[in-house]
Amino acid sequence: MANKTQTLVINALFIALTLVATMFINIRLPLMGNGGLIHLGNVPLFLAAIIYGRKTGAIAGAFGMGLFDLISGWTAWAPFTFVIVGAMGYVVGLMSEKLKFNPYAVNTLAIIVALVIKIVGYYFAEVILYHNWILPLGSIPGNIMQVVVAGIIVVPFANRLKKLAGKFTPVNTPA
Repeated sequence: MANKTQTLVINALFIALTLVATMFINIRLPLMGNGGLIHLGNVPLFLAAIIYGRKTGAIAGAFGMGLFDLISGWTAWAPFTFVIVGAMGYVVGLMSEKLKFNPYAVNTLAIIVALVIKIVGYYFAEVILYHNWILPLGSIPGNIMQVVVAGIIVVPFANRLKKLAGKFTPVNTPA
């Protein structure tokens, strides 16, 4: 990214997009345990990570979904979400930056890795919160559906959007 102001604006935009998509585009699943919440907050999170990299992905995920937990009554989840979803954004961005073969394959692989992070992270978060090893299994189907739907939406468009964003990034000029 070209400068600190642009970086700040892009990070704030993706935090807001992640928060809004999580808060207003969601369905609560009636399954055991937490049951899971299916939302589209992963769409802007994955776009942020793929287009702008690991730092923006981590920031959008950690703060966007962490804020959702804080303001929607899921406060106990906020620290877990901050770490888990921040890690998801970081890893998707890192893989998108570092792996240089077919971008569709890279982004698909990155989102699969994010899915594993989400399932494992939230499983253990629920074990900690509920003191039960079985109950958290009820959230796994919702977590899978949430990330798979986001991946289906993001993968076909992410590389085009990344190229488009690159056209609008100002070139650093000497002062």
